[in-house]
Amino acid sequence: MVLAASRLSASKNRRALLPFDECGEAYKVHEYHKRDQTGATIGSQPDPVPMMKSSLDHIPQRKQQELARALEILHEEFEDALGEGTADFKKRGRILKIVLFGSYARGTFVDEPHTMKGYRSDFDLLVIVNNRKLTDHATFWYKAADRIIRDSFIETPTQFIVHSLREVNTELKKGHYFFSDIRKEGIILYELDDEPLAEPKLLTAEERLEVAREHYNERLGLALSFMKVARFCISENDLRLGAFELHQCIEQAYSCVILTLTNYGPASHNIKFLRSLAEEQDLRLAEAFPRDQHRQRAWFNRINEAYVKARYSKHFEISEEALVWLGERTAHLLELVKAVCDEHIEKLERDVRMGGGESGQ
Repeated sequence: MVLAASRLSASKNRRALLPFDECGEAYKVHEYHKRDQTGATIGSQPDPVPMMKSSLDHIPQRKQQELARALEILHEEFEDALGEGTADFKKRGRILKIVLFGSYARGTFVDEPHTMKGYRSDFDLLVIVNNRKLTDHATFWYKAADRIIRDSFIETPTQFIVHSLREVNTELKKGHYFFSDIRKEGIILYELDDEPLAEPKLLTAEERLEVAREHYNERLGLALSFMKVARFCISENDLRLGAFELHQCIEQAYSCVILTLTNYGPASHNIKFLRSLAEEQDLRLAEAFPRDQHRQRAWFNRINEAYVKARYSKHFEISEEALVWLGERTAHLLELVKAVCDEHIEKLERDVRMGGGESGQ
């Protein structure tokens, strides 16, 4: 479906599943490829690479409208960022695809903020651009991230990652299973053209086990070391340094899960973002930091700020009560991380013993 009456300035070739009309209301979602019952595009030869999904029928209409609003913001802010420079790569800069992945793509999302200790699933979006230089968050995407957080219409927490098409296809050809899972489970929300992503290589069970063990041993070791230093700092009443070290522990703990289970390591120190990606892998991790009380959410936000402010801002403060609670919850997080990763590695070990060969998961 070609993007028609939309506020997005775009070429006629843009295709989107979630266009807005002039009043800002999302049209009903349609699939823009006509397919026969086998899933092949009518009037063309079967594609050796399976088509990605494009239907959002399993997602409530209100959530579809929130996604539409998020896409509109991404396009608007990206185009504004491109307009601020004269470099050739900026003039040619394009968003090629936006893909929904994670629990909303799989249909396993949770939207019950008053249960599960306040847990609700995030929208996880992969934005694919045509040049790696355009993936720089501080230059091209921080305004979009800020607007999405502040937009009152978007009630669902929304996170996005940005990669170039070359990066994504290269990782798919290497058998990088984070992107392979997105290729298999993700839903196309927007694409500039019909060019499919590369066909993913499947790693052997032995290869997946080796990668998982390496990430697990390194990241869990770092997390435990940071925890030890954080406890010492807190015992010495050095709360600012204790907050920074505790942030580092939480960052490494979530990174441990993400890397061990997906072999993906986002370049981010934002533990709210890392928490979202990790909890998408195993919902048990949501037990670590409850969200049902405002004070608990505020304390987690405070420790998220500690990566920068605890070191560079003389105005950064955190109470001993908050830091003790955060330390207790982080200790529980480490227990959960160990349990989740151990189970995953044990599964991979069983696959190896059974001669699992190539595996997509």
